[in-house]
Amino acid sequence: MVQRSGILPHLVVVLGATGNLMQHKLLPALFHVSADETLRDRVVLLGVARAPLDDRSFRQQVHGSLTAAGIAPDDQRRSWADERVHFQRLWPANEGGFAKLAERVRELELTHGLPGNRIFYLAIPLDAVGEAVAQLGASGLTRTPGFARLVVEKPFGRDLASAEALNRAIHDVFDESQVYRIDHYLGKETVQNLLVFRFANTLFESLWNRDRVDAVEITVAEQVGVEERAGYYSEAGAVRDMVQNHLTQLLTLVAMEVPATLEPDAVRNEKVKVLHAVRRLEPDDVVLGQYGPGVVDGQHVKGYREEDGVAPDSMTETYAALRLTVANWRWMGVPFLLRTGKRLRAKSTRIVVSFHRPPVSFFPGEPDGLRPNRLTITLQPDEGFDLTFELKPPGHELTMQTHRMHFRYAEAFGPLADAYQTLLADIMRGDPTLFVRADEVEAAWRIYSPLIERPPPLRFYAAGSAGPAEADRLAQAAGVDWSTDG
Repeated sequence: MVQRSGILPHLVVVLGATGNLMQHKLLPALFHVSADETLRDRVVLLGVARAPLDDRSFRQQVHGSLTAAGIAPDDQRRSWADERVHFQRLWPANEGGFAKLAERVRELELTHGLPGNRIFYLAIPLDAVGEAVAQLGASGLTRTPGFARLVVEKPFGRDLASAEALNRAIHDVFDESQVYRIDHYLGKETVQNLLVFRFANTLFESLWNRDRVDAVEITVAEQVGVEERAGYYSEAGAVRDMVQNHLTQLLTLVAMEVPATLEPDAVRNEKVKVLHAVRRLEPDDVVLGQYGPGVVDGQHVKGYREEDGVAPDSMTETYAALRLTVANWRWMGVPFLLRTGKRLRAKSTRIVVSFHRPPVSFFPGEPDGLRPNRLTITLQPDEGFDLTFELKPPGHELTMQTHRMHFRYAEAFGPLADAYQTLLADIMRGDPTLFVRADEVEAAWRIYSPLIERPPPLRFYAAGSAGPAEADRLAQAAGVDWSTDG
């Protein structure tokens, strides 16, 4: 269950309330976080968009979204949607729209007895964020007797220069302590448990270094293509869409040092140190690819250039594999292999830590040495941990078999809360630990700026494959093979 202690009465104002993110992710998460009796009178939602809607028609959309999410139309849902959910049309935005929004916010706070605590969630395109923040400030919405918090969805810029400009625009209105840059991967239980797994178990923390670890792999593989996101994806590609944020966040949590405390900035300081220790990417460290036609789950699918809304000569990458070096005392010499792609063989998000093989193998039948022990941390589709080890099966013959210790969250604790539920509850409590700080965003962009400015040649792979063959050679050059452990 999501922890609700410490949540003060407040108003959540979502700009972009008719978009896909709101309808498919935020509304179900907001309902689960705020609809129970403990928060019934503490959380009010105001959806804001340009669509010609009012409270009644917007609530009809809300009910449709909750039904699509599998939430039954019971009394709890009806009372939440019909009593705590409102809508304000923001049109025209630059000609009094935000002034009218400010009036509506004050009206709702008076009606619901709220003390002026406000969360502004920007579920809007990146190019609209700067202007929206400026208008929030100019309209006086951020000046309130309670708290004012800003939530910004990724991507946090398109490159280093745009990220720096976006941070300046935000800081003109909000202090960094008020800003929550949200990356939903950080809300997954398995990701959060990395801190406990590493720092509460001396067994693993004592092995978590270059003396014992051979390589670290971070994989985010998708079976789907670009679907309805072709317009966005053609401008982003795999590096901007996945590597700079999701995979890099996982890298920092795996590689960070032990923080002095669990205070938010103590944790985030250590993450930033990892990014500063990453060496400059060289051309041989990167493979970019694009999927062509192929077969996924027995179905023939189009290549990327055949997708609706994609240019027939597009050079956008749908796959990226990188070899990073974290040049510090803990990790120097250990390759960090990152890969992500669309239209791959199977959907999987996992971190694989491969430990060194024994230096000498004297067991029969193992001329090339024993298999390495591997710790696999699975984020999706089945959150949990696996640790492989070698043993001798019963019998007189001395042979080796690989077995695994297996843990799954769902088996131990039942269904897990959605990542957005966890992160929304943290925003409501004012806990920024799982959110990305401004200097962290800029440090990440500095790593990938050379790659964005001078991308290597594009490699092609068939949909339904494991990606381009060059990615296998990238891993082999680091002395490892990509893990196939699920």
